[in-house]
Amino acid sequence: MKLIDLRRDTITLPTEKMIEAARHAPLGDSVYGEDPSQVALEEFAADFLGKEEALFVPSGTMGNLIALLSHTHRGDEVILEENAHIRLSETGGGAVVGGLMFRGIADASGIPKTTAIENAIRSDDIHYPPTGLICTEITHYRYGGIIPPLDRIQAVKTLAQRYGLPVHCDGARLLNAVVALDTDVQSLTRWADSVMISLSKGLSAPIGSILAGSRPFIQKAKRYRKMLGGGMRQTGWLCACGLVALQKDNIDVLRQDHQNARVLAEGLARLPGMKIDLNQVQTNFVLVDITETGITSKEMIDQLNMVGILATRAGTYTIRFVTSRMVTNNDIQIALSAISNLWNKIGIHAK
Repeated sequence: MKLIDLRRDTITLPTEKMIEAARHAPLGDSVYGEDPSQVALEEFAADFLGKEEALFVPSGTMGNLIALLSHTHRGDEVILEENAHIRLSETGGGAVVGGLMFRGIADASGIPKTTAIENAIRSDDIHYPPTGLICTEITHYRYGGIIPPLDRIQAVKTLAQRYGLPVHCDGARLLNAVVALDTDVQSLTRWADSVMISLSKGLSAPIGSILAGSRPFIQKAKRYRKMLGGGMRQTGWLCACGLVALQKDNIDVLRQDHQNARVLAEGLARLPGMKIDLNQVQTNFVLVDITETGITSKEMIDQLNMVGILATRAGTYTIRFVTSRMVTNNDIQIALSAISNLWNKIGIHAK
């Protein structure tokens, strides 16, 4: 039985182009700025993202934490959407390492309205922590890889400028948004002072993320990267893969991931008890509400595993499927057939 892994797009393996590039990459001490491939990757990424400088970091979580530390001071408060990855899924690093507080504002669009953000900005009062930063997330992980409204993304930056606050974009899957919108990356990065993008999810590099921003920001970021253990010395093999990851032909592969997610979502939506908001299937995520089946997501995932389908629990009655280049269109058809047969076998009917 073939396993079809729809848990996350972090399962992607390096492409043959990446492996070949890594094989021939020269090496040097990156902490001294002497690794040619890291220098090339950071220069390319800065230009690509429309920022003065960029920094290669081991992970997106580290990149986001470095951004928080570089933009703020201990005791500051960070405003972001309540279910943001930075707030919920990065082990509270901003609080533990940076002494920061998080002010979450719930908004299922993935980004709060500017009126809500403005109301959350602290006044100059000794009783309150000062607001130090506003964060956005594109695409939004917890809401199923959705793209927040562009007008709100732009409005947040305008509001932040008025209050003299920086904006950081957690763009782990920003290029999924770029592909889905059929736009260029700088049309999104221009609305943030700093941005982090992941190279190791849908783009298929083995390790690493990019943090980009102004020259003074990156100078601070370099110190925090070292503090957090991100000075990795000979990084050439990894950065050679990262350079391949950011090429147009590699980015364009994300389009197939999105198409596969749509096929999967439409097929699942035809099964009894499967509730899917197809308007939310904008990139490579599919969120499925199985409340009507009366079976919990944990129980359902166990059943799916038995027929070779791997998925992720996203709530008591919510399952998340994520497509990637490791899953073909044929795999999607096999998965739909297997799930349909499972439905018949265990007799699932909508209540």
